[in-house]
Amino acid sequence: MARRKGRDISGWIILDKPAGPTSTGCVNKLRWAFEAKKAGHSGTLDPAATGLLAIAFGEATKCVPYVMDADKCYSFTVQLGAATNTDDAEGEVIATSEARPSDDEIRAALAGFTGEIMQVPPKYSAVKIDGERAYALARDGEDFEVAARPLWVESLELVARPDPDTAELRMVCGKGGYVRSIARDLGEALGCLGHVLGLRREWSGPFDLQGAVTLEQVEALARTPDVDGLLLPLEAGLGDLARVTVNEAAATRIAHGNPAPVVATDAEFGEECWAAHKGQAIALGRFMGGEFHPARVLNR
Repeated sequence: MARRKGRDISGWIILDKPAGPTSTGCVNKLRWAFEAKKAGHSGTLDPAATGLLAIAFGEATKCVPYVMDADKCYSFTVQLGAATNTDDAEGEVIATSEARPSDDEIRAALAGFTGEIMQVPPKYSAVKIDGERAYALARDGEDFEVAARPLWVESLELVARPDPDTAELRMVCGKGGYVRSIARDLGEALGCLGHVLGLRREWSGPFDLQGAVTLEQVEALARTPDVDGLLLPLEAGLGDLARVTVNEAAATRIAHGNPAPVVATDAEFGEECWAAHKGQAIALGRFMGGEFHPARVLNR
């Protein structure tokens, strides 16, 4: 088997993704720029969307699930009066309406989209239908239904109403939320139809856009020693997890996948956490019975 060439670097880049490229395309561009052996991202943004895309290198990719499972914040604009086949401005208009709700009507309708809701993902999405991506089936003109799935919406508020045809919203939600579905379903609930006109991710788990870098900044330093100055440490992705501290002997046990006693911790019994030795993360796991039980060892 051929080994992937590249540098064994670990850490995060918080990218302020522009509209246009895919999330995977951004990862590939940054992997090239850093000459990294391994890279991945912690949650897809549609090509037309902008904002926070957390990209992990090396051992930081083992932390990606924790960032993906965390809450996220989106600001977005809904175009009222028209539905599209993709639920965003990239698609074809399939229905229109002359109705326009008031601000109070919008606020009242938003209450039905908070808490634990059931959401049907867009047909043009990456969810799988009998092993096939929904967007592939939609492009082929197949007739199919997408099953509803639960979504936790912490908050959904009307931020501004620039004109009768548009509404600016902000949403904080859990894993797996589709802003396009919110726009579609809100438009239907209001009787005016709707789709997403613009979308920006403001934060995701422990990361926000403060200190984010652009593709232009990365490209300017690509494949030079200075590019590593843009990298955040692996530990930056663990800000939402409790931490346990271990000594040298325990660190050796943990490195071999064995549980070990902790010196100090702010973790509760059974809580997911990360183990640190000399300030460096060495493993992800759980705290139980005064010991850290590793689930994923970080090869630092």
